[in-house]
Amino acid sequence: MAKDKDKGKDKDAKPKQEAQQQPKAPKKEAPRKEAASAPPKATGPQLPAPPARLAIQYREKIVPDLMKKFGYTTVMQVPRIKKITINMGVGEAVNDKKVLDFAVADMTRIAGQKPVITKTRKSIANFKVRAGYPVGCMVTLRGARMYEFLDRLVNIAIPRIRDFRGVSNRAFDGRGSYSLGVKEQIIFPEIEYDKIDALRGMDIAINTSARTDDEARALLTAFRFPFRQEQQVKQQEQQKG
Repeated sequence: MAKDKDKGKDKDAKPKQEAQQQPKAPKKEAPRKEAASAPPKATGPQLPAPPARLAIQYREKIVPDLMKKFGYTTVMQVPRIKKITINMGVGEAVNDKKVLDFAVADMTRIAGQKPVITKTRKSIANFKVRAGYPVGCMVTLRGARMYEFLDRLVNIAIPRIRDFRGVSNRAFDGRGSYSLGVKEQIIFPEIEYDKIDALRGMDIAINTSARTDDEARALLTAFRFPFRQEQQVKQQEQQKG
């Protein structure tokens, strides 16, 4: 009987030993952190962006010239450009909201800054418009972006206008602001003709600190703004009359 018990113990012990002798599954390695493989970030100070070309030209050349021309005693009296406002009206957005998205995308490329969506203030039943409907977009540029946009407008965009004969030199409001209308947004190099859905115009308002129209005209002329000559304006008026 004792032998039978010993045999039963041996049988029970064998599977336990076999279970203990089975090799353990390898442990899964924890995923390495991506931050460890990424290059270390620079801790030193970053260099600021270079100043705009027209900003340097205004400070070094235009300011002394205007001081001699108008007899200013201090630099603070010299007129300067405060801001540039770009406005684009999209009346088709009442029926199709996707049109407004395309207009916002075009203005973002042109200005380098995301525009603000303008909405209606009153409800007009004849135009099927309610108060608060989005009908356009606008953006206000200041500082370096303002000078960069003015540089592209004067030297690249305006010369690409078809049958261009100069901009009007009478579009001043008497308080140092000048308004300019553009019929097509494709004159800007940022817009690709094949990727637009429609041709849209925009209004560009340049606000300066000039007190009179002559001072504002002299300031924009110093930035090489292509004004029409008075003789050309008289000839056009005679032809219309």
